[in-house]
Amino acid sequence: MNRIDQRFAALGSAGRTGLIPFITAGDPSPDAMVPLLHALVDAGADLIELGVPFSDPMADGPVIQHASERALARGVGLKRILGWVGEFRATDATTPIVLMGYLNPVEIHGYERFARDAAAAGVDGILLVDCPLEESASTASLRAAGLRQIYLAAPTTAEARLGELCRCAEGFLYYVSFSGITGADRLDLAPVRERVAAIKARTRTPVAVGFGVRDAGSAIAIADFADAVVIGSALVARLAESPDAIVAAATQFLAPIRQALDQRQAHAA
Repeated sequence: MNRIDQRFAALGSAGRTGLIPFITAGDPSPDAMVPLLHALVDAGADLIELGVPFSDPMADGPVIQHASERALARGVGLKRILGWVGEFRATDATTPIVLMGYLNPVEIHGYERFARDAAAAGVDGILLVDCPLEESASTASLRAAGLRQIYLAAPTTAEARLGELCRCAEGFLYYVSFSGITGADRLDLAPVRERVAAIKARTRTPVAVGFGVRDAGSAIAIADFADAVVIGSALVARLAESPDAIVAAATQFLAPIRQALDQRQAHAA
């Protein structure tokens, strides 16, 4: 099985909620990327979403937009990112890594070449924000190489299309908790819970919830009904505030969230 499938199977067997941090590759320091990836795992990450910097990140709010701008200014591109994943894999063969970004960098790299290079580096999945299900034929080479293509669902997703997403979902389905860009400071749990329940009734693929998750409290609330919690903008902002202590900042941010999720599980047992 793909590492993503293995990890969610293990989480399900243990009754644990997955914790998926998102960081922008190369920000705030390209030199610290591999130590940062390991620090996230040590602090409790079950999977890692590694953002590919892009000049027009349409789904992202100011925090991740600025992170992309800083990374691009430092010359961060797919070649360097895949190199970092390869270095990470030298000592971590089990933690899944999903590249999250936009179609243009993959098109420039070339679909088949990207599929080959990403799989060789140790990437497990790809989430392309601007590649909808209807265009999935163009990314067939990625799936053929063993990468899981992660799809997004949102509150505005029509019922018929949601059914198609559930049918085609692999790895995990990423549910966007509200309509809008990343980093917004709001989270209305009732409709999210209802929508995730409807999704889980249609597919056995795990569901991860992101957008609006900022701390231990919001992560615990999501853990009541989701298979995994994705936290991005709040972590990216914390790292940007600590460019000279990136590993420590990542640990201090993520470890309490993992601890809170584990305490919730212990109390529920």
